[in-house]
Amino acid sequence: MQKWLGMTAADLGRGIATGQIDPVALCDTYLAAIDAHPLRDRIFARVTHDRARGEARAASARAKAGQRRSPLDGVPISWKDLFDTAGIGTEAGTKLLAGRVPEQDALVLQNATAAGLVCLGKVHMSEIAFSGLGYNPSTATPPCVNDADAVPGGSSSGSTASVAFGLAAASIGSDTGGSVRIPAAWNDLVGFKTTHGRLSLEGVVPLALKFDTIGPLCRSVEDAALLTAALEGSKAPDLRGASLKGRRLAIVETVLMEGLRDAPKAAFALAVAKLEAAGAIIEVIEVPAVQQALDVSGMLITCEAYGLWMDVIEAAPDKMYEEILRRFRLGRDCLGSEYVASWAKLDVARQAYDASTAGYDAVISPSSAIMPPNLKRLNTDHKYYVSENLLALRNTRIGNLLGLCGLTLPTGTPSCGLMLQAAPDMDNALLRLGAAAEIALA
Repeated sequence: MQKWLGMTAADLGRGIATGQIDPVALCDTYLAAIDAHPLRDRIFARVTHDRARGEARAASARAKAGQRRSPLDGVPISWKDLFDTAGIGTEAGTKLLAGRVPEQDALVLQNATAAGLVCLGKVHMSEIAFSGLGYNPSTATPPCVNDADAVPGGSSSGSTASVAFGLAAASIGSDTGGSVRIPAAWNDLVGFKTTHGRLSLEGVVPLALKFDTIGPLCRSVEDAALLTAALEGSKAPDLRGASLKGRRLAIVETVLMEGLRDAPKAAFALAVAKLEAAGAIIEVIEVPAVQQALDVSGMLITCEAYGLWMDVIEAAPDKMYEEILRRFRLGRDCLGSEYVASWAKLDVARQAYDASTAGYDAVISPSSAIMPPNLKRLNTDHKYYVSENLLALRNTRIGNLLGLCGLTLPTGTPSCGLMLQAAPDMDNALLRLGAAAEIALA
């Protein structure tokens, strides 16, 4: 049974379908692993034993009756602590929301439950999802699977730790500037950022609604496709026969390839060679629109975030971690005219980017320019915290600004991911491309 803890969600689903795995035994195996894990309280905010066992029993009965609801019916997963759960605390990693208990599940959780997925519980996260590092002294900082002295990436920090440490088959996170892709990359997982608006944000604690997206952190591209379909209440794309032969990929040198640390740079070069060996056509291009989008990102994201949270924050600012409070307050003095002008500039940048990359199946880059930063130094060095947070999220944030869908894959080099980003609403095509890239990188 212990081998179940390292299997993909899809393989677990297939085991349930053939009768080799019983959902109740599977659920109990995961719950036992969670309860016995020495870092449990740094990963899980709340473990939902009763809900999980009830859902597993129902999944087991359906499996025996030949009435499974989806390929993942009976598979146990975790949820970032910003998805509302009926009767279960949802506090978004902040003391500002301590004791908050929603009355109903978020819509994506409702859809996942309808598909038969089992809810193991809620996992820790960066405070109100406003950091790509995963450091949260207000509640808990989950561990990084590759470096005990480093942060795991955020803001879906507990999501990635729960999967990387074998305490969940997959996890559902959110991504406003890289919060699915960064922790997935730093912990050698697959992370999928869906196109903005594809998955409902109803019942999800917001950060910046015009940029917030939802996506899975998991062990394979197949898992990402199946989980996204479950969250949406749709059918997953067929990934069979996916190939890189003749696929056109672009490396955008504008910003994306600047300032890379040695390990991500070397891992990316090796990944590019593997993709080319599998038949991909890769070209290097310049796209000035990328820098143009980044130039307005601070105004747009911080202004919206502060606008949504200012009343709650200013009522009790002492309850917040000072670095997160400082980031929110960057939006305090935004003028409405500047905000409107910034959106106009971003719209122009989006059109220019789309035109420049229209001939390519995806743009590829290192998922992050840096490796997971040192936890102790983040706590004592303000300049280090700010610089590492911004650089960690730089490449991923571009996807949120430009409205793209994005996928990070493990490269085989610890904590170094390969990111593929495609045009808006090309999610399923990107998943097929990612399935082929996954094989090449393996």
